[in-house]
Amino acid sequence: MRNKSITKEYYIDQLGFQEIGDYEGYLMLKKDKIEIHFFEFKKLNLKVNYGMVYIRTFDIEGLYQKLLNDQVQIHPNGPLELKPWGQKEFSLLDPDNNLLTFGQGVS
Repeated sequence: MRNKSITKEYYIDQLGFQEIGDYEGYLMLKKDKIEIHFFEFKKLNLKVNYGMVYIRTFDIEGLYQKLLNDQVQIHPNGPLELKPWGQKEFSLLDPDNNLLTFGQGVS
């Protein structure tokens, strides 16, 4: 993260995470069984950031619709779709261009 306040605003206010730790240069957030830790990197170049998190869920359609209803920006190339590898997925980009991909296996 480049800016802790901006990261908190996005993950807490838009995605519904809760803060579980805030230390100098370090932030810990949690939602349900997902826990994400961030370290401060003020010189992060957004054009070359390749950070990525894959989060499995059991209600991909419900989560996707909630984010749409809350007007959370979906990645332009990442709308909800069935992938050839048997996952329904969609993606978001956080303020630091970390890719968040949410997926659910399809039986």
